[in-house]
Amino acid sequence: MSPVLAGVLQLLALIVALGLSYRPLGDYMARVYSSDKHLRVEKWIYKGIGANPTVEMRWPAYLRGVLAFSAASVLFLYLLQRLQGSLPGSLGFVSIDPDQAFNTATSFVANTNWQSYYGEQAMGHVVQTGGLAVQNFVSAAVGIAVAVALVRGFARSRTGELGNFWSDLVRGVVRILLPISVIGALVLVACGAIQNFAGIHDVGQFVGGTQQWNGGAVASQEVIKELGTNGGGYFNANSAHPFENPNPLSNLFEIYLILVIPFALTRTFGRMVGSLKQGYAILGTMATIWLVFTGLMMWTEFAHNGPAFDLAGGAMEGKETRFGIGGSSIFAVATTLTSTGAVNSFHSSYTGFGGGITMLGMQLGEIAPGGVGSGLYGMLIMAVIAVFLAGLMVGRTPEYLGKKIGTREITFAACYILVTPALVLGFTAVAMALDTPSNSMTNSGAHGFSEILYAYTSGANNNGSAFAGLNADTQWFNSTMGIAMLLGRFLPMVFVLALAGSLAEQTPVPETAGTLRTEKPLFTGLLVGTIMIITGLTYFPALALGPLAEGLAA
Repeated sequence: MSPVLAGVLQLLALIVALGLSYRPLGDYMARVYSSDKHLRVEKWIYKGIGANPTVEMRWPAYLRGVLAFSAASVLFLYLLQRLQGSLPGSLGFVSIDPDQAFNTATSFVANTNWQSYYGEQAMGHVVQTGGLAVQNFVSAAVGIAVAVALVRGFARSRTGELGNFWSDLVRGVVRILLPISVIGALVLVACGAIQNFAGIHDVGQFVGGTQQWNGGAVASQEVIKELGTNGGGYFNANSAHPFENPNPLSNLFEIYLILVIPFALTRTFGRMVGSLKQGYAILGTMATIWLVFTGLMMWTEFAHNGPAFDLAGGAMEGKETRFGIGGSSIFAVATTLTSTGAVNSFHSSYTGFGGGITMLGMQLGEIAPGGVGSGLYGMLIMAVIAVFLAGLMVGRTPEYLGKKIGTREITFAACYILVTPALVLGFTAVAMALDTPSNSMTNSGAHGFSEILYAYTSGANNNGSAFAGLNADTQWFNSTMGIAMLLGRFLPMVFVLALAGSLAEQTPVPETAGTLRTEKPLFTGLLVGTIMIITGLTYFPALALGPLAEGLAA
């Protein structure tokens, strides 16, 4: 079987698996967030944290819950790392330095999972399982909760109430993420991923000495890392490590985990607003971008360009032979079009255009299908922008799902789409202008610029994947990346929840003959065009200096 055919068959198998999961999972999540009943274990949790799950919250109260919980999580994870040297199960590792502890705490709470350290050489069992793995669950649940709050804003009228944050948070963990993770961990163990609490041990004799590895609860952390679109690896090699991702079957399963909830949330959206066709329109937009990006990535990586590529069957540098170009390309697109950031290959070794595709996927706002929750609310923000542009073209007040998009609503949407580019381009410009940050680049020229642009794109978009080649374990990058991750995660949430509250207060507008039909393929095309134009205008100059310049020079 040719490598190209193998890659196409993997993509088809993935599409079938996602299609079979779409309806049951999407409907189930809609029931979870629409139910007024609480499980017994959930009641115990509410009692333990002192929350009343029956109290409806307006958007400022909902936002305070998000920020208070996240701030407490950052503090807890920071202290856990700083105290690691005194904790049992630390495997002899010392406490983490303050700047790196800050970077890691903000990274995992922001659902970014950027890592400027070697996982197997820095973090013991307590920090890995009691700190990082826990944040993989709750940070993902926070993202889904914010998305559900926005959906309620569209679905409700003449009220500013968006639900209860604590109820949404707990239900997301208990009813959705935990059950799927238990099953998924068993699948990964069956595929060969490790799950233990072994200490550091020699794994074999090599030239110059022995190589040492430590064990860990890898399978259970790997599954929530992908399912929650988190991305932080137990080992430095991330999903390229055989303990995390042993074979092509586990690789395809991990890609499925990355995509299944973000895609299924579009059906949850359709159910909750009372129109499945609206969910299908959003799904069609996400799927179109994802398939186009995947096809382009496979094409550019399979394209032969010289004798080395001819012998290898494509651009195999930096890719695991057990996954091949097909499995690596599908994974790379899935992880950068979502907020996952896991990697099973070396993105810096991709072709110039291939590296540009990974960057552009993040710069779109990670909305195709995006992170758990963040992908849906990001796409709905873009839908609001598209409706507004359509209204300007035909000269009528823009409406979406029966809600008018006025000055207040478009202001919130515009602020949302401006935050991340400002962080990415601003920090990149400063880093390139200063001597110390630019000295961390392994390469010079267009590729070196791409290393820094990719790093801040990954951090501010809460992705977490690394282009590699950049020494990011410095006080500058640990501090500025930490700030970019915090602002890139929580500032957009402020505008999302403010928009949700504004929409929920409105009285529905009746549909007329002049109303834009947002469930039709025409709107899907308009939405795709809006996304690409806004992103292209924002990032094209920076991309032209980096991956495009490198690709054209090849």
